[in-house]
Amino acid sequence: MRIAELDTALDNMSFADLKAAAPLVQAKIAEREKAEKNKVKDELAALAKAKGFDMADLFTDPPKAAKERKTVAPKYRNPADADQTWTGRGRKPRWVVDALDNGAAIEDFLIRD
Repeated sequence: MRIAELDTALDNMSFADLKAAAPLVQAKIAEREKAEKNKVKDELAALAKAKGFDMADLFTDPPKAAKERKTVAPKYRNPADADQTWTGRGRKPRWVVDALDNGAAIEDFLIRD
């Protein structure tokens, strides 16, 4: 059926018939879309095979190498406990927050080498 014929047929349908037909049309669209996708996939697989490839080779990205994380040297040290250090990145440790709240300056904790 051509679009013009379909348009005429739809014009001749009642409102109730059009509402009843809408879900059927949507179901047919979904069914046809699935069939068309499968057909294209099969055609692509055949073309890939003819060229010596597998579909997975063409549409799967190679795994990315994990970034190497470098250790950052500490920039600040707690004068009350030399084992407590901070790089200056990320969230401030509790000892830094407490000291700053008590009037200390962040420069007081710099590690000087």
